[in-house]
Amino acid sequence: MLEVFIDDVAMLVDRGGYIMIPLLALSVISLTLIIERSWFWTTTLREGAGPRLEQLNAALRGGLREDATRLAGKGGSPCEAVARAMLEGGASDAVALEAVEQQRPRIDRFMVALSTIITAAPLLGILGTVIGIIQSFKLLGDQATLTNPADVAGGIAAALLTTALGLIIALVTLFPYMLFRGWTQRMLGRIEAVIAAAQQGLAASRTT
Repeated sequence: MLEVFIDDVAMLVDRGGYIMIPLLALSVISLTLIIERSWFWTTTLREGAGPRLEQLNAALRGGLREDATRLAGKGGSPCEAVARAMLEGGASDAVALEAVEQQRPRIDRFMVALSTIITAAPLLGILGTVIGIIQSFKLLGDQATLTNPADVAGGIAAALLTTALGLIIALVTLFPYMLFRGWTQRMLGRIEAVIAAAQQGLAASRTT
């Protein structure tokens, strides 16, 4: 199985040129990051949503510190982490901002890398195609008489493999990336709701 995979990779590199190597590396990196982010969002959205989050917001709005502390518990979702930070440090904007910034690396992790892959993969593919076309026309120019036109056509067709692979990588990465962006915005909205509930309830409980 491994030998077949290595042979396939060697065939792609032979046909598409050495630009295929970074393209294949980008495909592996993209797949790895997509799997990691999918696992993160699957667990995070399950923990930080539903009745538990509604109960946490209700407890925060009502100034019920004990209930809010119990509901926030030691859960791993960013919403619960922000709620714990505000219960411990107060409901000021400074505490809220600091809590959000502590969670932002978890939420935005690898998003820049995925965006870079979406942009870089097609460009690398086009670069490989341009290099292949240059080599094909160089072959055409070196021959006084073109004995087999299929050599040039075959070289151009092989060069187009890099563009095709680059576009495939970009498209396969684009859809999960947009999905992750949507989930990021949804999570930030939930965090804002937790902050608003905490500021309303904890500030009221302090004045009474």
